[in-house]
Amino acid sequence: MLEGKLVNLRVVEKGDLEEIMKWVNKKEITKYLSYFLYPISQEEEEKFIEKALRHNDSEKNLVIETKDKEYLGQINLHNIDWKNMNAELGIVIGKEEYWNKGYGADAIKTLLDYAFHQLNLYKVYLRVFEYNERGIRCYQKCGFKEERRLRKSHFFERKFYDVIIMGLLKEEFESQVNQR
Repeated sequence: MLEGKLVNLRVVEKGDLEEIMKWVNKKEITKYLSYFLYPISQEEEEKFIEKALRHNDSEKNLVIETKDKEYLGQINLHNIDWKNMNAELGIVIGKEEYWNKGYGADAIKTLLDYAFHQLNLYKVYLRVFEYNERGIRCYQKCGFKEERRLRKSHFFERKFYDVIIMGLLKEEFESQVNQR
């Protein structure tokens, strides 16, 4: 388990299925996630959990929970590239009542500390849709900087949006930690 100030990060468990199914088909939540094109069945989500339970050197899937062990969502490192020492971050807070309260930022900072100090990664990057203003503010708060835009690369509700690529280097993270 990884411990933050507000949250703990732990491995995904089969028992998380019920909590995941509460948000996985909510448009207000999944519109910010690139891999939810269609409604997800319980069987499909069970397969995802089974996959997350298996050891995989290119993926680290964790659950975000409060200090009281209440499930909030998930945070992941995808596409871990050990040679080039980088990975892509993904996060979802599935309980809307916890939005804008610092839980997402704390989960990200906790995972970044693990990525840079335990996994010895040098860079963590992410993709965010331009309409996800709350997410962009959170990522900036965590130190991520915009690196480039993929213009009009995401189609949502009959409109094209930019996909913003943001990144954070280990020394930038270290600098932030030392300023606190």
